[in-house]
Amino acid sequence: MSTDIPGEPVRFDTKIAVLLRDDLEPWQRLNVTAFLVSGLGTQLPEVIGEPYEDADGVGYLPMFRQPVMVFEATKEVLVAAHARVLSRALPRAVFTSDLFATGNDRDNRAAVRAVATAELDVVGLAVYGPRNGVDKVVKGARMHP
Repeated sequence: MSTDIPGEPVRFDTKIAVLLRDDLEPWQRLNVTAFLVSGLGTQLPEVIGEPYEDADGVGYLPMFRQPVMVFEATKEVLVAAHARVLSRALPRAVFTSDLFATGNDRDNRAAVRAVATAELDVVGLAVYGPRNGVDKVVKGARMHP
């Protein structure tokens, strides 16, 4: 839900955050971010806004209705964030280092399924939920430069 008063900034009571491990290469950061956020819209239709249309009537796909905040953190902070998101039962998506070696969706799911939760080498995490809950999950991270 957002507060939408004409002339006032739009404020959301929810937040979308992506947390990336700070030792990823630039191409990996982009790839992980794209994969992580793709899961949110498929399971949480409330995060998707209305379709776009330009002045000539050409239509474009809808996007998230609110900004996606991208953070970076050390491996240790990411491990703690993963534990916090699980304990809060917030909607989440995970990307592990094993996924860099796979080439398709089936193998991606198998790579995650093969590793116990506490042993996952998490390099990226997306989370959606109430602002204060998401802020607590990403505690210790910094905004991505």
